[in-house]
Amino acid sequence: MFKNILRVVIALIFLVSGFVKAVDVVGFSFKLEEYFSPAVFNMPFLEKQALLIAIIVVILELVLGFFLLLKSYLKFTLYALLALCVFFAFLTFYSAYFNVVTDCGCFGDALKLTPWQSFWKDIVLLIGLVLLYFLYKNEFNAPEANSNIKKISSVFAFVVMVFVINWGITHEPLIDFRDYKIGTDMKLERQKIEKNPSIFKTYYVLKNEKSGEALEVNQDEYVNDKKYWETGSPWKIEEGKTTSKMTKQGYESEIGKFKPETADGKDLTEEILNAPKAILIFAYKPKETNADILAKAEELIKQEKSAFMYGISTEPNTFKTIPNATMDGTAIKTIARSNPFVLTLENGKIVDKRSAEDYIKQKK
Repeated sequence: MFKNILRVVIALIFLVSGFVKAVDVVGFSFKLEEYFSPAVFNMPFLEKQALLIAIIVVILELVLGFFLLLKSYLKFTLYALLALCVFFAFLTFYSAYFNVVTDCGCFGDALKLTPWQSFWKDIVLLIGLVLLYFLYKNEFNAPEANSNIKKISSVFAFVVMVFVINWGITHEPLIDFRDYKIGTDMKLERQKIEKNPSIFKTYYVLKNEKSGEALEVNQDEYVNDKKYWETGSPWKIEEGKTTSKMTKQGYESEIGKFKPETADGKDLTEEILNAPKAILIFAYKPKETNADILAKAEELIKQEKSAFMYGISTEPNTFKTIPNATMDGTAIKTIARSNPFVLTLENGKIVDKRSAEDYIKQKK
């Protein structure tokens, strides 16, 4: 009884994890790009393959989770899941220990885990899989019953998986777990952030030149205790060891990073959020956008004469017929998975979001 419950629980964890990644496989590929970047594993040659690798990882999680749930190919499934879990545990440990990727993307945007939480989750799964290996070891060579229910459910699951992954790539995620989902009041979210901000303090590492003692103090302790800074003090700040740490967790939302600016540095945030209607077209990789789609989308946006309109990209002068603004590429990717992409707001509330290609089809 215990081993069956354990098997089903672990299978469901992998299925849920795989599903939320499948819904937004492009978003998962962005996370993999972070791992492949020079700042982490320095594998820039894999950055262009991030989407393909993301699809492979998602398929593995879903297929292996499904096999475990149905108790199919048990020996192969457990070996493969153990290997996959060891791989994820390495990634999450590296992220946590070196503090290089703040969210592993294990459950997409549906559930945010810190790197250490992700690591210990992987360790628990590893222990569970090892237990399953020993509990089911005697059944590895037992013949499997080829029931019609298994065949039908496998075909159905495969069709659903292909549909969900393909939809997320060609359109936008079928289920939106992001802060920028339709119906979100961006003005209200910004007010929540302003009323309850996170608080950070600077921490210094001080070394006593006489005794060799080292200690860490925050900015307030340093200022309030003159023994650390008065003339003749043996305490000196260690170069390169000053850090900033969060001392109070405030309200968090990716909408706090929405800060489009014009070429002369003017912040457009308030104008956009206060406009009765604003239509924004985004391009996080302007050099890779389809020029024809971009031109058609711009032409259709211009027909909305009463709307506040802007083209927002990582580079100036991306858009030819509407005003240009720039914004951080990561912030744009959080809003949009398609490149280019159209977002429609009414008094700061998101009322529509879709790829530029779908926007063109909708307007025809």
